[in-house]
Amino acid sequence: MENFKILQKKENPLFNRKEIQVNIESEVTPNKLDTEKLISEKFSTGIENIKIKKILGKFGSKTFTIIANIYKTEKKSKKDKVGEKKE
Repeated sequence: MENFKILQKKENPLFNRKEIQVNIESEVTPNKLDTEKLISEKFSTGIENIKIKKILGKFGSKTFTIIANIYKTEKKSKKDKVGEKKE
């Protein structure tokens, strides 16, 4: 993956996260793991704090738009929350 460009970066204090939109040029559609690694390097945060919402691309284009959230603390999935016991 080459050419990384930040299109939008918005701080959302209510949900304790940054909402970002970036453009990436790549020969193939980037997968979520590679994208999380790239974003974690650029924003100096852990991979566990990043949630990729969408990877958008147009047919025949090598440019992909990625919409993601960067949380200040580790993200929890709904499965983790269901598994917790209330005492």
